[in-house]
Amino acid sequence: MSSSQVITDKTGHFAWCALVALKLALLDGLASSEAQQNLFLTRWLAVALKQRRFHRDITQDIEWLLKQGRLYGVRANLPGKLDYLWRSCSGALSEQSDLFRLTYAFETAKDMQWQYRVLSDREWSGRYAVKFSPLVNAIGILKSSLNAGFDADGRQILPLMVRITGAVAGFQALLNRCGWQAEKITTDTEPDALFLLHVKPDID
Repeated sequence: MSSSQVITDKTGHFAWCALVALKLALLDGLASSEAQQNLFLTRWLAVALKQRRFHRDITQDIEWLLKQGRLYGVRANLPGKLDYLWRSCSGALSEQSDLFRLTYAFETAKDMQWQYRVLSDREWSGRYAVKFSPLVNAIGILKSSLNAGFDADGRQILPLMVRITGAVAGFQALLNRCGWQAEKITTDTEPDALFLLHVKPDID
């Protein structure tokens, strides 16, 4: 087993433990609201970090989630982030359809404070095109491309046209974990923003 797979397994185990702890708290009536769930998980993460419950290889993951919970409160969506970690590490995410995995990537990015917009043809190009600042973490996807890109079973049949600005490498890493990849398209007018999205070849 490779070292990267070992770390992935440890991360998945950590996320599973956190989700089980949250489920028990829900059953006990200790985390019935979103605010209570965020508070419970923030405290749980703090204790796990302090007591070194998990391997040091995933300390950064715990610290990042803890910071998100403290900084953004309910908007941090800690249950969603932990669910994503578990699914991506356990392989459960790879069993989902192409459309589901792409939607999961977009929703996770939104939870991480990325801007996300579905753009009409009018908003995509020309006089009324929506402009994205290269300094802002933002994703814009062409609506007509999205509508034509999948079959009835959620399998990709055509590439998707998107604009990605800001921390592009970070979003590409998120896409890869969800079984997608972004191919950069260089143009004279938009050298850094335009991409085509494809399913990764190694995804069934």
